[in-house]
Amino acid sequence: MRFKLLMLTMGISALAFTSGCHKKVAMATPPPPPPAPREATAPAPAPRERPATVTETPAPTPAAPVTAARTSKALEDYLNKLLDAYFDYDKADLRTDARTALNNDSSELRSLLKEFPNAKFVVEGNCDERGSPEYNLALGDRRAKAAQEFLTQIGVPADRLTTISYGQERPVCTDHDENCWQKNRRAHLSASN
Repeated sequence: MRFKLLMLTMGISALAFTSGCHKKVAMATPPPPPPAPREATAPAPAPRERPATVTETPAPTPAAPVTAARTSKALEDYLNKLLDAYFDYDKADLRTDARTALNNDSSELRSLLKEFPNAKFVVEGNCDERGSPEYNLALGDRRAKAAQEFLTQIGVPADRLTTISYGQERPVCTDHDENCWQKNRRAHLSASN
């Protein structure tokens, strides 16, 4: 009986010992929520096969640089549209029609100055064949300066204009009559080189 009593005591002690010490139970993480029901979607397209050869897109070709020759040609084309200022025989005073021509040219010339910011222009003085070459050079110079002065007074920058006299050396008409001589007595605008 003693043995039974001893066993019973030991069993109760063991039971008390294990029930008195409680273990920390690890909290189990809740399971993830079930996946949301999928909406009906179109089936994914089958992957495309790559072509056997891949062609490269050619690089864009750069624009052709503006050459001095192209710029000079465009400038000359614009200048050829300008009107010449004509003068009376042996005179360097601007006539009314010459003032009108230069006035019309000035707006075109201001546009050219904006489009070609580095361009400079020459006012050429010309004469007919009558008179000595020396006299005509001096008269052509006075005509060029009269036209240049008028252009600067109506707003063309003076630093963009120069003058030159060709006297009788550059005629546009070679007949020997008043109609032809009138065409040669002129101030003409050209591009400076």
